Amino acid sequence: MPNSIITRTGSYIPTLKIPNRHFLAHDFYGADGIKIEKSNDEIIAKLQEITCINERRYVTDELNTSDIAFLAAKQALDGIDRESLDYIIVGQNLGDVRPDNIRCDMVPSIAARVKHKLKIKNPYTVAYDVPFGCPGWLHGMILADYYIKSGDTKKVLVIGAEILSRVTDPHDVDSMIYADGAGASLVEATDQDAGILSHVTRSDTLENAYLLWIGKSYNPNYNGDELFIKMHGHEIYKYSVRTVPKVVKKSLDEAEVTLTDVKKVLIHQANQKMDEAILERLFKLYNIKNIPDNIMPMTISWLGNSSVATLPTMFDLLQRGKLDNHILHSGDIVVFASVGAGMNINSMVYRMQ
Repeated sequence: MPNSIITRTGSYIPTLKIPNRHFLAHDFYGADGIKIEKSNDEIIAKLQEITCINERRYVTDELNTSDIAFLAAKQALDGIDRESLDYIIVGQNLGDVRPDNIRCDMVPSIAARVKHKLKIKNPYTVAYDVPFGCPGWLHGMILADYYIKSGDTKKVLVIGAEILSRVTDPHDVDSMIYADGAGASLVEATDQDAGILSHVTRSDTLENAYLLWIGKSYNPNYNGDELFIKMHGHEIYKYSVRTVPKVVKKSLDEAEVTLTDVKKVLIHQANQKMDEAILERLFKLYNIKNIPDNIMPMTISWLGNSSVATLPTMFDLLQRGKLDNHILHSGDIVVFASVGAGMNINSMVYRMQ
């Protein structure tokens, strides 16, 4: 049975840097529709303390999700025969959202649009989307592994792309968390003892399906019928810290490796304090008190939460030597983990080529 390795990566980091002071002029309301009495300086300082976000990236008006997904794919496929792709899988959740009309446009799929932009003629390069919340790119990787292990698939392009800046309520404090971006990975079949070792996916929908949802502005006087991304942030924090470490441990157990074998832990970038709490809880499951330095790269301070784009973007930056003090070598074990709308969690154990 062949293994699945990541042979190429690419990403698109938007050019607009949005510092926290961008939100000083906003009027913020609570979920009850009552204006928050704290000053914006206090609100922003508190969010920065909790999430460690200093700035985030937004796309410019001429770009859409399919455009930045294409740009990340183009970088990952540099020098590769595009016609040889078996699948193009795009993790995304909101489709193309124009700056002048924020209604989701998902027909045709983002993957179909990317294939069109790549000018691929091969009709057997199958292109489709995975709307799986923030874990969408990682779930696309898991699907690619299933295809490759079937023996009939050689190359799968997996992309995570999202533009959240256009679906955030300007009157919701949580709008400051979200960002835009795209990342791509080319996954190929190999006989080497490397690549994806295991993966575990979990969906908790009975009680947690609506911790993230789409709803109206918190401003009762908002002039418009647009729907925006919403979340119960505190409940998501508790759910993630309680559940993600268990899923990661299960994936490590299935790979027959232990936590001390792991070189890097790449966790979805939604909240740095939450990621640190998840990592601490994970090490407690192994009764390990001292967490190694530099085991968990972080990009949230300058890239914010770009949903499905965070993991592939971070891995691309890591591969290109653009994350200070973070280097991977052949044979190193990496854990990828993500949590998001659904609520969905997945974890993948990977050995570097």
